[in-house]
Amino acid sequence: MDISLALTWILFLALFPMAFFWLRRAFRIIFKRDYSEVALKRGEPPPNAAKFAPYTAAINLIAGAVAVCVILLVALGGAEYDTWTAIAGSTIWLKFIADFIVRSHAHPFWGKGKPKLQ
Repeated sequence: MDISLALTWILFLALFPMAFFWLRRAFRIIFKRDYSEVALKRGEPPPNAAKFAPYTAAINLIAGAVAVCVILLVALGGAEYDTWTAIAGSTIWLKFIADFIVRSHAHPFWGKGKPKLQ
C-alpha cells in the first residue's frame, strides 16, 4: 500500500467532519446567537464574545463552504488531485491562522496589568 494514497484518503475523509463542525459552528453563531464557541482560549470565550462573533462566523462559514465544494468536486470528478488537495490544505491552514488571529485579538496578552483610562 502506498503511503500517499492513504494520506489522500485521510485528507478527503477528514473534510466531511471538518465541514460539518465548521458549518454547524457558523449556524450556531449566526442563527442561535450562541457565542460560547467564539474565539476560545483554553476553552473560555472572551468577555465580549459578541464583538468577535461576526468574524468567527464568517471564517467558519467560508471554510465550511469551501470544504463542501471540494468534497463535491472530488465526488463528481471535476478536480484533479493536485488542485483539490491544494484547495483543501490551504483552506485548513488559513482557517487555523484566521482563528488564531481572532483569538489573539479577543484575548490580548498585552496590557493585562495596566489600569484602563476613564
